[in-house]
Amino acid sequence: MDSRLYTFITVAKTKNYTKAAKILNLTQPAVYKQIQYLENYYSVSLFKQEGRILRLTDEGKIFLQYASEMINIHENLKDKLEQKDLNKKRYKLGATMTIGDYVLPRIIYDYMEVNKNISIALTVNNTNIILKKLLDRELSMALIEGPFDKTKFKYKKFRDDDLVLVGPTKGELCKIESITIDELLKENLILREKGSGTREIIEGVLTSKGYSQDVLNHHLEISSINGIKTLVEEEAGLSILSKVSVEKEIAAGTMKIIPIENVFIHREFNFVYLYDTEISFIDDFINRVLE
Repeated sequence: MDSRLYTFITVAKTKNYTKAAKILNLTQPAVYKQIQYLENYYSVSLFKQEGRILRLTDEGKIFLQYASEMINIHENLKDKLEQKDLNKKRYKLGATMTIGDYVLPRIIYDYMEVNKNISIALTVNNTNIILKKLLDRELSMALIEGPFDKTKFKYKKFRDDDLVLVGPTKGELCKIESITIDELLKENLILREKGSGTREIIEGVLTSKGYSQDVLNHHLEISSINGIKTLVEEEAGLSILSKVSVEKEIAAGTMKIIPIENVFIHREFNFVYLYDTEISFIDDFINRVLE
């Protein structure tokens, strides 16, 4: 694998030749020379200088996408060839947080119990990051919640999911039996971060009801579902979460579902993968899960 690709990606991430040189343990002129070689070879400019910061050109952005894919293909090939047992297969799956924390771990365990020659590594993050990793070929397949660009991926529906408003079962907030959107927006809302599938669904519902997404800007954002649930139980506010993620708390009586008047929030969980991915594992995994 051409080391200049690693150099290019490091410069793209650090936006600075000096910082990239330090990470790569090279001199700054050596780093600059490698970037120059790539630009001359492909007859494009990959970076433009803006003050002290290097920005990717449009061609540089395209180059970054393909360089990332090439490196990930190379790393996957290395992993495969370095396996002592070539019959042992290893796959990397991705999942958004609700699915990765509350749905997929048991499914993966059961699948590996039946398929002893297969090992699976799971990466959990928000929707945007998981889809980026899939495009960069860091993952074989992903299981995601919420909307995505269906023109870029093959996909298959896993199951339906509902989002519900939850509150504590003690204190002033527990007195709320139902609520309108206007009333809800005046309460302390604890939300997932932008880029998460849950957040995108909530924003879509508000838009469909005539609200601007800006109405969420002053509310608290947390990327951890468990962190959100802790704050709700401690009476810090209300939150909208997947019903599957709060089943235990509802059963234990530490949280309750509060109906939002004239609002029902529904979404899908989908298996998502690239068109040219190894299809045998994907088909087998999906079929066993859907059984």
